[in-house]
Parts: sequence; structure tokens; C-alpha cells
Amino acid sequence: MVVRVSSMSAEGIEEDDSDPAGVPAPRPAPEEPALVEREVRILEFEKRWWRHAGAKEQAIRDEFGLSSTRYYQLLNGLLDNPLALAHDPVLVGRLRRLRASRAR
Repeated sequence: MVVRVSSMSAEGIEEDDSDPAGVPAPRPAPEEPALVEREVRILEFEKRWWRHAGAKEQAIRDEFGLSSTRYYQLLNGLLDNPLALAHDPVLVGRLRRLRASRAR
């Protein structure tokens, strides 16, 4: 049994997407999901060392335009995201351990 794969062109003309042997042409792989720009910026921001909590709270407002509460909500969600772990495993692992130690 030979299955022919076809698609419609922009002009509405049906085009054959298979080679002469009836094998469908390979489709491009869908793009893998990635972190959005704000998520990457949050991870980069967390790499910085903060000596005083107040300085970090002000920097969060200046850099992201968010309250510290909203920022930490986003950060906690990001720490559970496998894409964040793939992006920076050392940082995400450290932040996860820190979060777990505070939860006890």
C-alpha cells in the first residue's frame, strides 16, 4: 500500500510532498521550547551575589519593575521548570537546595 502525502500551496494548488518511491518528504523538526527572555534574565540576576536583602529588593524593582513578592513567585515557578535546569543546572540546583532548606 502506498500512501501519498500532499499539501496545498499558497495558491491553492495541491503539491505532492513525497518522493517518486512514495516515501513522504521529511518534515522539519518543531522548535524545542526555550526559556523566554524574562526567565533567562531572572536566572542571570540570581547569579549575582547579594550582601544585603534590601539592595536586592531595590534591584528587583529597578531591573524588572516587579514587587519582590511577584519576583519570587516567578523565580519559584522557574526553579520547577526543566528548561531552567537545562539552561543552568548548577544555579538551579543551588537555588532549589536553598529553597528546600528554608522550607524545613
